[in-house]
Amino acid sequence: MIDFADDEQPLLPVPPRTVRDTGLEPALLAELVAKAMLGAGKCHLSVLTGRLKLSINVLREVLDGLQREQLVEVGWRGDSDIDVQYQLTGIGRQRAAEWLERAPYVGPAPVPLEAWRAQLQRQAVQLPPVLAADVAAVFADDCLPPRIHELVGAAMHAGRSLCVYGPSGSGKSTLARKLGRLLQGVVAVPYAVAVGSAVIQLYDAAVHIAPPPLPGRPSIARGGDARWLLCQRPVVQLGAELEAALLELRYDAAGGCYVAPPQLKACHGLLIIDDLGRQRMPAAALLNRLTTLLDAGSDQLSLPGGQTFSVPCQAALAFVTNLAPQSLLDGAALRRIGYKVALGPLPEAAYRSLLRQQCRARGIEADETALAYLVGELHQGSGQPLLASLPREIVGRVAEFAGFAGTAPCLNPATLDQAWTSIFADGVA
Repeated sequence: MIDFADDEQPLLPVPPRTVRDTGLEPALLAELVAKAMLGAGKCHLSVLTGRLKLSINVLREVLDGLQREQLVEVGWRGDSDIDVQYQLTGIGRQRAAEWLERAPYVGPAPVPLEAWRAQLQRQAVQLPPVLAADVAAVFADDCLPPRIHELVGAAMHAGRSLCVYGPSGSGKSTLARKLGRLLQGVVAVPYAVAVGSAVIQLYDAAVHIAPPPLPGRPSIARGGDARWLLCQRPVVQLGAELEAALLELRYDAAGGCYVAPPQLKACHGLLIIDDLGRQRMPAAALLNRLTTLLDAGSDQLSLPGGQTFSVPCQAALAFVTNLAPQSLLDGAALRRIGYKVALGPLPEAAYRSLLRQQCRARGIEADETALAYLVGELHQGSGQPLLASLPREIVGRVAEFAGFAGTAPCLNPATLDQAWTSIFADGVA
């Protein structure tokens, strides 16, 4: 959900007009340009602009410098000033190959660390807060008690972490994913960040998704520094695969750069730690690693050689577990997590409402006698609690059995018994 007035649209940083404006060392830009040209033969300015996300004015300045060093020459010139193709000289190809071997990164020019920090701080005060109306819209059909809506709404409004816990099937992960839809507005994300001579790739196509076009409004991604993209506020989900190394910078030898850890990719978005307690690192150690993010809204990272740097990292944090929080963390650690949200079985009225929703979605008549049989006979008879995940499973399997048999799906005791026994063994999921 993205909603903002025209005068509230966040702007990309101003495009640099000179090498100095980029905030990068001229030598770094020269290497990037030469490596981008290696193996390309004659290379048009527009091609270099697309690859490096630098303006023609900046590229000309870099190429002029490379020409003075006799590393680049004009391979073809058209009628206009910008209709020019450049190529590496013999010495230029040799030098570019050496640069590529030493630092294999070839891609969009990075933005300086300070520029990224400044943009993150600007965005922190520009992004709209989560309000009660947002929660009402996003959670309109989940049938959860109002107290749950109030808890998650207050946590997201305040930007505080939360722990969602309860039995398997109670809807914890579904609720956590919905939290991302509460985050309105868009954010500027750089393709890459330069920390000294190191390049850190931040952009992740699976996480940083372009905002949908808004009817009757012009594109909001024009006219800024092309090294940045405007994206929806990111949502990153980690599960049992999480280990300590995943939260640190990782060197990608093939790409010749470092890859940002998930907490940096989630800046101004949502980071979900699912299945807390089942990771490859203890829950207490995980929380300890994320202490500065929880307490100060920042993170500290290290590069080889001992260079450390900090970054504002104001991501909302949601921990999800089906274990008792007290069994995972001591009192001091639990206090670091702002809000605790307990999910359990639904009230019968809410459970029936979810069943009707699932029937409507499948085009199946929600027969009230069948619903009474499901709740009164199957659930109560087996002691199975009324969990939020079951209506989708049960109605889905009724439809699947009907599809297999070539008949129209119908809710009745026989089809419910068939679906039930496919889910449970002796009454146990």
